[in-house]
Amino acid sequence: MRILKRLLRYALILALVGVLLAVGAVGVAYWLIAPRLPSVAVLRDYHMQVPLRVLSSDGRLIASFGETRRIPVRIADVPQRLKNAVLSAEDADFYSHPGVDWHGIARAGIHVILSGGDKGPGGSTITQQVARNFFLSPEKLYSRKLTEMFIALRMENELTKDQILELYINKMFLGHRSYGLAAAASYYYGKTLDQLTVAESATLASTFQLPSVVNPLNNPKRMLARRDWVLGQMLSNRFITQAEYDEAVKEPNDAYPHEQQIEVDAPYLAEMARQQVLEKLGNDALTEGYVVKTTVPSDSQQAANEALRTRLASYDRRHGYRGPEGHEELPAQAGPEDFDRVLAGYTSIAGMMPGIIVETGAKEARVYLSARESVTLDFDTVAWARPYVNEGRAGAAPKGVDSVLKRGDVIRLSRGEKGEWELTQIPAVQAALVALDPEDGAVRALVGGFSFVRSKFNRAVMAARQPGSSFKPFLYSAAFDRGFTPASIVNDAPVVFPDPSRPDGQWAPANDDNKFDGPMRLREALVKSKNLVSVRLLDAMGLRYARDYLQRFGFTPDALPQNLSLALGTASVSPMSMARGYAVFANGGYLVTPYFISEIDDRDGKPVYLANPERACADCQERLLSPTQPGPPPVNAPAVAARPAAASSTGGSETGDAVLPADAHGDATRAPRLAPHVIDVRNDYLVTSLMQDVIKRGTGSAARELGRDDLAGKTGSTNDHRDAWFVGFNSDVSVAVWVGFDDFTSLGKGEFGAKAALPIWMDYMGSVLKDRPSHTLSMPPGISTVQIDPGSGLPSAGGMPEIMKVEDVDRLRQQATQKQEEDQQQHAYDIF
Repeated sequence: MRILKRLLRYALILALVGVLLAVGAVGVAYWLIAPRLPSVAVLRDYHMQVPLRVLSSDGRLIASFGETRRIPVRIADVPQRLKNAVLSAEDADFYSHPGVDWHGIARAGIHVILSGGDKGPGGSTITQQVARNFFLSPEKLYSRKLTEMFIALRMENELTKDQILELYINKMFLGHRSYGLAAAASYYYGKTLDQLTVAESATLASTFQLPSVVNPLNNPKRMLARRDWVLGQMLSNRFITQAEYDEAVKEPNDAYPHEQQIEVDAPYLAEMARQQVLEKLGNDALTEGYVVKTTVPSDSQQAANEALRTRLASYDRRHGYRGPEGHEELPAQAGPEDFDRVLAGYTSIAGMMPGIIVETGAKEARVYLSARESVTLDFDTVAWARPYVNEGRAGAAPKGVDSVLKRGDVIRLSRGEKGEWELTQIPAVQAALVALDPEDGAVRALVGGFSFVRSKFNRAVMAARQPGSSFKPFLYSAAFDRGFTPASIVNDAPVVFPDPSRPDGQWAPANDDNKFDGPMRLREALVKSKNLVSVRLLDAMGLRYARDYLQRFGFTPDALPQNLSLALGTASVSPMSMARGYAVFANGGYLVTPYFISEIDDRDGKPVYLANPERACADCQERLLSPTQPGPPPVNAPAVAARPAAASSTGGSETGDAVLPADAHGDATRAPRLAPHVIDVRNDYLVTSLMQDVIKRGTGSAARELGRDDLAGKTGSTNDHRDAWFVGFNSDVSVAVWVGFDDFTSLGKGEFGAKAALPIWMDYMGSVLKDRPSHTLSMPPGISTVQIDPGSGLPSAGGMPEIMKVEDVDRLRQQATQKQEEDQQQHAYDIF
């Protein structure tokens, strides 16, 4: 008995010594590690990485940029049953322990001893996991584990339990780029946290341990086993009833990827916004949760997309069927798995679905789209598919479905006007559309090509193309500033100029139709788009003067050729620069600068940037109190890039001549900034009048179908039909449309601007101006309507009406009187 007491005493002494040594070791370890422990105070205001979001002007999602999916939530907004599921799965005693689970650590220690040093899982509380994820590496080291414990204890002293749990449910990785419960619920189930069932809550809670392996999409059997274990823990902890448990374990796993729904299809604009935000806010902009609000309304962008894609598809059909996108020799017994394997390499493009022909005959063909859908094409849906020969010619019309489609062909289908599936193909031709608000340059729609997926080259701002005759209104404006009038007579006749760069040393410009109408008024010359009149006009007013004047519309000297070909539209311009130039005519003579970001908010909804662009503001008090004479824009005014990047299949994502306007988020007054006054409003009115006639009775007459009296514009085509343009406006919007091939090949015979580009412009304008009242420039003071002789362009009683500046009327009346006297004198000589 005495021996037992002695042994017990020794054991107690050894135990006490062991405890003292352990406490001492922990104390020494803390003394050594404490100076290197991070401050947990930073967790009070820690910013989770949240993607950059780009929105339309009406708040709809255009794009989200960032490597992670995360939707931060407050702990108060997390349903109690979801909290209970997480606690049951990871740390049931979270609200009662001091941050470290000593029993769990003891179990982990025993496991290490019994396993011969294996550092198995277990022992980490939620607080420790938060400490590890915020401050430490995941490597399994005893020193790291000890540091983790000390940080956890410090966190428990400085943060509340709810604050720690909030960090945990927002920070942890839960598979498939999803961080935090809200992002995981959205991705796996397409739900918010309050919409989750008990089973779904348990499933998400099951994902914390091995998110890349055990998640609702990977290894379903293992995930279900883990989910049911969590449900059992919830039942044991009395977080759910037996009935709720029984119902939850029967619930199937119906998770599938729910990608964030893009509500507005504007990828070219989104990329432009991303680049401007990075330039302003740096690389952290992609992770700090900024929200970019653009100037583009969703309905306007949708109208632009539909107009461009529909009309490009129509152009493509006119030129024939180029054949299937791919072909696979299918075995006789091929089934859905074989079809899916072939289609795996194809994605939907602009609503054009990929499909594979599985049966074909003279009258119909069956097309496999997916395991859920197969469709039948009859002859009417493929009757358009004459074989493509070249852009100028297509083969004979097909006689049967099987003459167009073969078994194994990979084709594209799209919905027709009545919703039926029909054969289509991805156009090889490209196009771009830019719509600007003439008042301040705000972008209202921007499409940089048929499909951003197939080509990220943004033709709206980066294409360097010749505008052809759509450039003539700028020259006419220069002429009217030089003393010409809409009634001025210029000869439409052949002319030859010396040109040492040509083999014969001569340049002989011509009209598109190679016809000549002789002397004609400038109004008629623009309506009929007479090239020779433009060349003579430029030669008469002087090339140097004209190039200087054209800079008033935002063009730089390097964009303008230093020869008379400038009259034919050989400048290098982008659709955005043309829309900007025409906006000067639309707003009364002011050069506005395009922009597309109106506001940038931080993650809390507070503005960090508010755009304050220069405005035309013709009737603003500031403009009326400080009137300015029209002239060249200031040297520091943003100008159109001289040479945008050449068209190619792989272009950058520059923003063209669009800028971030001055920031007014810290300016309570937000005084209006006035755009440069570059042309006289009377000059503007005259040129606009001519372009209205282009639509009423000229090359743009098809636009009369819109039934509006406030539209003005001009067609444009270049040599060999390489480019087709239509640029037009009313006082609400200035829109430029370009159509062409990236490699500068011909669009085909007859594909003028009026045929290839104008229909896109019409579809867009018809949509955005629907039910909106007529809005055009009012006749300004200083414009007079006079009767003129159509043959001479001089004032004449009983002649036809024409408008011109009042000072030109007086000058021309003097010329008319002088001419009348000369005619009378000549008549007297003839009698004599």
